[in-house]
Amino acid sequence: MVGLGTTYGPPTTTTRTTAYDVPEGVCVRGLYHEDFARILTKDALRFVALLHRDFRNHVRYALECRRDAQRLYDEGMLPRFDPVTRYIREGDWMCAPVPPAVVDRKVEITGPVERKMIINALNSGAKVFMADFEDALSPSWENLMRGQVNLRDAVNGTISYHDKARNRVYKLNDQVARLFVRPRGWHLPESHILIDGEPATGCLVDFGLYFFHNYAAFRRNHGGGFGPFFYLPKMEHSREAKIWNEVFDRAEKVAGIERGSIRATVLIETLPAVFQMDEILYELRDHSVGLNCGRWDYIFSYVKTFRGHPDRLLPDRVQVGMTQHFMKSYSHLLIRTCHRRGVHAMGGMAAQIPVRDDPEANEAALELVRKDKLREVKAGYDGTWAAHPGLIPACMEVFVTNMGIAPNQIGSAKREDAADITEEDLLEKPRGARTMDGLRLNTRVGIQYLAAWLTGTGSVPLYNLMEDAATAEISRVQIWQWLKYGAELNGDGVRVKVSADLFGRVVEEEMARIEREVGKDKFRKGMYKEASRIFAKQCTVPRLDDFLTLDAYNHIVIHHPTVSSKL
Repeated sequence: MVGLGTTYGPPTTTTRTTAYDVPEGVCVRGLYHEDFARILTKDALRFVALLHRDFRNHVRYALECRRDAQRLYDEGMLPRFDPVTRYIREGDWMCAPVPPAVVDRKVEITGPVERKMIINALNSGAKVFMADFEDALSPSWENLMRGQVNLRDAVNGTISYHDKARNRVYKLNDQVARLFVRPRGWHLPESHILIDGEPATGCLVDFGLYFFHNYAAFRRNHGGGFGPFFYLPKMEHSREAKIWNEVFDRAEKVAGIERGSIRATVLIETLPAVFQMDEILYELRDHSVGLNCGRWDYIFSYVKTFRGHPDRLLPDRVQVGMTQHFMKSYSHLLIRTCHRRGVHAMGGMAAQIPVRDDPEANEAALELVRKDKLREVKAGYDGTWAAHPGLIPACMEVFVTNMGIAPNQIGSAKREDAADITEEDLLEKPRGARTMDGLRLNTRVGIQYLAAWLTGTGSVPLYNLMEDAATAEISRVQIWQWLKYGAELNGDGVRVKVSADLFGRVVEEEMARIEREVGKDKFRKGMYKEASRIFAKQCTVPRLDDFLTLDAYNHIVIHHPTVSSKL
């Protein structure tokens, strides 16, 4: 494969007669750019269209099943293990052996598919880099297509980046992390590509374009005959894993590679999915390399699932850690499930970022990371996540010290105590205080993250933590929950109930604080007022929306005229 070059100019803004060469039934309404056209080839779009047509009805059914389940939860039902699939949970089956190329995953780094980020992450010393089209990326047309260009260059080893401000050129080292790619969730459309007159399924666009252009070079250069490798987000039921398994089968057949070449790790980041872990692995058993403890989205999902349950109000989000009984139970059951089936159990995200101007605060942050990673490795995890290259040495030291030369703990950490984890353990109500400071932090973080997202940035450093869509979602749904049920806040000796008037005042006051913190000029030029409007609306709607980004996505879709579409 030939790389697409190391740099490219800004998207074309002048009127032109050139358009993407598309197959029958496909229309590309995103801005034309010559580099993007090398990704959006006629054959690549034909492959994406094939996947969309083959699986769109399966996806629609799965999403309708989600809505049906949520209606039952709203009426008081609790998630449970499915008695129909008990034979799967109690069976002795195993997943396919882990490929040698990814047998050691002690530390993984995650981040968006931005060019400099990809280079730094691959060079970071981590075992794996998860390039993210999902929670860490604002899915603008330019971000998505540039991401595909960047990944193609990375797979081919031709990627570089010239930082003009620092007069520095970034290139890949001789030894780099293994590359995994996370497409968007099933629920997100790609409105810049129409197939048979409807928006394409976003995750099939992400997967399809990346796989089509890179599978041969990836397997040759990076996967040892296996791969590409993926992370799969936001699933709630094994029927969704079955769709992915069939997508992989279809892609392998089209490419003419062996069945089971593609491998994927599933993020267990929704409350319903924790009751489906065995079933999810079973559906993907020929393509699986494990499960990941996606704890931030899991907290978001807990609130969303129990949006109709006034007795399940969460405390401040900073208090919902892995020591909460329902979180600890979920973590241990995930480890036992993975190791019983012969695949990796991956730990959660260390969201701290280096504090460059305060050595004492920086060391305190690193110590929190070390304690969290020590908890994970002793629990039996095979690896963990970090959000910043600066955390890799600390995370690696903890895992290497406690695991020695072993590449993973699949054969040694059985977690037999997790065999006794019950539905009640997984659903135990969280404990902790709800405070005015918690309400203010949720408001401030939610607005600032959304303002960045609307202007093209999906991974945002705020208050020494790396925030992404998952943590913004926690902020949103927690405020919604507190408003709906008039939660009582404590702090400074004052008790007050959350109300629309109180929230309105908090929004005004936190907007003033944001303006002070970022500066008047940046505040004026940014999307803070629009973000505040969207965020406040999402927090006060009578019925909780499933995802903040679904509503916000409409604000970043820009259609451009096309000349040669073939509808």
